[in-house]
Amino acid sequence: MNVLLVGLGRWGEKHLRVLRALGAGVWVAEVSAPRREWAVKQGVDPARVVAEYRAALPHVDAVDIVTPADSHRAIAGVCLEAGRHCFVEKPLAATVAEGREVEAAAQNAGRVVQVGHIFRFHPVTAALRGALRAGRVGAVRYATGRFAGFKRPRTDVGVTQTDASHYFDLFADLFEQEATAVAALQRDYLGRGLDDLSLTIVHYGDIPAVVEANYFVPGTHRECVIVGERGSLVADYASSTVTLHLGEFRKTGEAWALSARQGRTITLTEDRAAAGD
Repeated sequence: MNVLLVGLGRWGEKHLRVLRALGAGVWVAEVSAPRREWAVKQGVDPARVVAEYRAALPHVDAVDIVTPADSHRAIAGVCLEAGRHCFVEKPLAATVAEGREVEAAAQNAGRVVQVGHIFRFHPVTAALRGALRAGRVGAVRYATGRFAGFKRPRTDVGVTQTDASHYFDLFADLFEQEATAVAALQRDYLGRGLDDLSLTIVHYGDIPAVVEANYFVPGTHRECVIVGERGSLVADYASSTVTLHLGEFRKTGEAWALSARQGRTITLTEDRAAAGD
């Protein structure tokens, strides 16, 4: 398959590496001449490196869009109209309205649009999915997610769209339920007109999930906790670990007693987690 990569910034470099590792025939479209030269030095055929993405559309089957969010709607629209499947880095678009326009364009073209929510396909998520489907913690009561760390802010969208959105999508996938209610607090401490602190409570039916995202906390945090009736699943995407903590409260007469077992790591494959290893 021939794939056109549009945008060769910091994330575009990662996409180029993965596309080549997958064996795709890669074309690159980048407005910056120095970045185009860099692509050629990485081994991309100079004849397949262009400044204008439209010039490459006749030669490719799909397009990988890794540009600022405010350009996603326009680029995806042109590519879909040309009959090309599209992978779009998250967020899908800068606004809800633009996102719906991209969805409508995909339906009209009969083509696939995939948003770059990579957590869905992470081994940690596979382990969580397997454990939930096996009922290892019982019915889910609530969940928390934290995507935070002291890092350079994005300049096109706020921290909710760039980081918290990972967990919005992840929990919808794990709980097999779209969001039914949302409450949020956002702050723009840096005065850029974009949120740099985000605290969101999303309800997936009867399951509330609290998601934190910010640019200020020291370290790198990519964790989530799913609390059920009989225990909890603690996942760390940074270290690729999932720990199962079994524990529940049992009432004896008028008193509540705690029954708990030591947590243990779940093997990071969906099949083994579902089988109870």
